[in-house]
Amino acid sequence: MRAADGRFWSKVIKGPRPEGCWFWVGAISDDGYGRVTVNRDGHTRAVRPHRYAYWLLTGVWLDDTPSLMHDCDEPLCIHASADPGSHLVPGSHRENMLGRIKKRRHSNGTGLRYWGVGRVAQSDRSRRLRDELLANGWNQERIAAIRFNHDPDTPTLF
Repeated sequence: MRAADGRFWSKVIKGPRPEGCWFWVGAISDDGYGRVTVNRDGHTRAVRPHRYAYWLLTGVWLDDTPSLMHDCDEPLCIHASADPGSHLVPGSHRENMLGRIKKRRHSNGTGLRYWGVGRVAQSDRSRRLRDELLANGWNQERIAAIRFNHDPDTPTLF
């Protein structure tokens, strides 16, 4: 393993179950997705950590296209593999947009968690999730609360 790869993996926190998300806890862009700087082919460039992880684990480098879709709908997840358990699946832009509609994440959707709340709120949510993981490690209840856009410190009735 190269030193750069070791630095990359030091910014990842994996869930306790093999099929769970692997969260990027490094830099986060203003759209709520991760960001990492890598050297490739003699050039330094910023890439999405899920794309870099996909390359490290499958050997397939994806340029700006095709899309790399998150089956788990978690912007910070980088769980990639060549096996069927991967949370990241390459596809066309069209497939990504159709999947977004199917999962009710499009602008008119009423579906999942935090979609449609705007770029700032999505970025804030990702940063809260990253900060929680860095401060307290993997605490399923607190992580689930943030992922579903709830305050983890608010007591529940049940």
